[in-house]
Amino acid sequence: MVALTALIVPILVSAVLVFLASSLVHMVLPWHKGDYPKMPNEDKVMDALRPLNIPPGDYMVPRASDMKDMKSPEFKAKFAKGPVFMMTMMDGSMNMGPQFIRWFLFSVVVGIFSAYVASHTLPAGAGYRGVFRIVGVVTFCSYAMASWPMSIWYKRAWRITITGNIDAVLYACLTAGTFGWLWPKM
Repeated sequence: MVALTALIVPILVSAVLVFLASSLVHMVLPWHKGDYPKMPNEDKVMDALRPLNIPPGDYMVPRASDMKDMKSPEFKAKFAKGPVFMMTMMDGSMNMGPQFIRWFLFSVVVGIFSAYVASHTLPAGAGYRGVFRIVGVVTFCSYAMASWPMSIWYKRAWRITITGNIDAVLYACLTAGTFGWLWPKM
């Protein structure tokens, strides 16, 4: 078993590499450009929603109060009439700083969980391929698997889930490679 403290450097180096790679993926590569298409009549929709002062948060429309309400003829009619949607309302800030900080911290947390599993699975001096395999699987699952239920249950476009999973393969390889390279020797 390897002490978790012995893996601080690979945790932080891999988080920096993932942060840089994700920045390049989202700013340079084209595959995320079509994730969220422009809404038809965008200006009209924004003009209609603006006076409602909807606070930031996640919403489902229509939304039943409980299972009994969901079975009522009134709710079924409202649902059938539409529109039916889920939306996330955000504040009007374009400041990406807080998101970048949270993304980096998330990458550190993924590294910590990967390090925890690997430190309890592999001995000091483990070979590069063994470290890569364990850390790669844990890291891929951490970055990728949470997006699947959004496509399964909430009808998020599978394209978004698939491209996110491609990103997760890249992040997993960077993290696993870093851990393999910096894994403690005997």
